[in-house]
Amino acid sequence: MLLIAVRALILYILLVIVMRFMGKRQIGQMQPYELVITIIIAELAALPMSNTGIPLTSGIIGILVLLVAEMVLSLVSLHSEKARAIICGTPTILIENGQFVPEAMQRLRVNINDILEQLRDKEYPDVSDVAYAIMETNGTISVIPKSDARPPTSKELGMNIKQPKIPITLIMDGHVNLRNLKIAQITLDSLTEEAKKRNITDLRDVFFAQLTSKGQIDFYCE
Repeated sequence: MLLIAVRALILYILLVIVMRFMGKRQIGQMQPYELVITIIIAELAALPMSNTGIPLTSGIIGILVLLVAEMVLSLVSLHSEKARAIICGTPTILIENGQFVPEAMQRLRVNINDILEQLRDKEYPDVSDVAYAIMETNGTISVIPKSDARPPTSKELGMNIKQPKIPITLIMDGHVNLRNLKIAQITLDSLTEEAKKRNITDLRDVFFAQLTSKGQIDFYCE
């Protein structure tokens, strides 16, 4: 029993490292070759984890070989457009100017209900409002609405709006992030003074604090 637990722990740590090297994509965002490699890696880890008769090194070597294969394919597809088209495929137009493209739908084996579901999910229930619907290489459908079906932008309305800044976390679980304070150009003394204005005497009582995109500091206490 202890042996199985140790093998499981080793393989778990290895899988976490491998997944970290493979990137941060979710399952639905993976390319087909990435999904296949992920499934095979999971199988290679499960076999030696549950069967002590299989050498642990067999699973580890197989997992590392697949990791190298995934990294090589990623680099090849990154630097070669032709290889990217072969490995990942190319986007396909399913709706053009509010009209379905039956040839493309048949080639990809996508039915109308699948497309309508994705359009509703993106808040475009009327096909007539869609200029283009494109099947991306990862299987998702991107929607480009017609000009009269999308909300106007601030630029089109002639409004001059400042670009938002990314919020910066200053305190988390009562611990001040000194690195982020430096990035935000805020001193610890000024943060403490700002907290006192909110009747907060000890920063350790702050559950979360951030510099918002509007330039103000928000405090959230337990």
